[in-house]
Amino acid sequence: MSLTARVAVVLKYASLVGASLVVLLPLLVLLMGSLKTNDEFVNGAPFEPPGNWFNLDNYVTAFTQGGMLRAFLNTSVILAVSLVGTVLIGSMAAYALDRFEFRLRRTIVLLFLLATLVPGVTTQVATFQVVENLGLFNTRWSAIVLFLGTDIISIYIFQQFLRGVPRELDESAAIEGANHLTIYFRIILPLLKPAIATVVIIKGITMYNEFYIPFLYMPDRDLGVISTSLFRFKGPFGAQWEVISAGVILVIVPTLIVFLLLQRFIYNGFTSGATK
Repeated sequence: MSLTARVAVVLKYASLVGASLVVLLPLLVLLMGSLKTNDEFVNGAPFEPPGNWFNLDNYVTAFTQGGMLRAFLNTSVILAVSLVGTVLIGSMAAYALDRFEFRLRRTIVLLFLLATLVPGVTTQVATFQVVENLGLFNTRWSAIVLFLGTDIISIYIFQQFLRGVPRELDESAAIEGANHLTIYFRIILPLLKPAIATVVIIKGITMYNEFYIPFLYMPDRDLGVISTSLFRFKGPFGAQWEVISAGVILVIVPTLIVFLLLQRFIYNGFTSGATK
């Protein structure tokens, strides 16, 4: 191996190690902080290990006083309903845009793109008024309805897969007497499983980490989700950072497990969609 090749290999692994440290060090500091007492957290250094590695008091406090169990339940309900609706709306929109020819078809696609360019904060006043007038404020349905609005990326992912589904399948089913809904549910939707998995994971993680919408539209403590439950440990007289660190670890673990179990669907979904 030449000197240049050896240097390239060393630089490659050095960059990988450096990137890993950048990602893992904050998580390590967070883990150590969750095991410290308040005095250790305030007076100690960030990289100073806790006095007791088996101190789980902060986790107990976060889970009980922070209402994490109720928060996980609320988050699960909102996620389940929103993801089912997102998949149906997004796949139906992609099916209509890909399979049907109608007036203003390209204009509709451009309007989807235009909507993504508008900063969400500029429409919050109007959005809040709509939610309140519908009687959804301070209910789970406020977050569900706002999450149901599918984005252009979901439609784009579904469209990429639809382009790989032969139109002859639609035509054969139509000859047998199937209508458009039957074709969609019996043929199109089952073939979109990789795309559905990709959209569910990406959209699910986004909704799981969302803070602004639950905080603004569901102020009731009993309707708190995981993000707003953690926020309640910060008050006007200070913050319980060691408890917040424990709560963050509790929030990260389910996301990490789901990602490790389903990561192949993300990669396969993107690569398959890019080559369709």
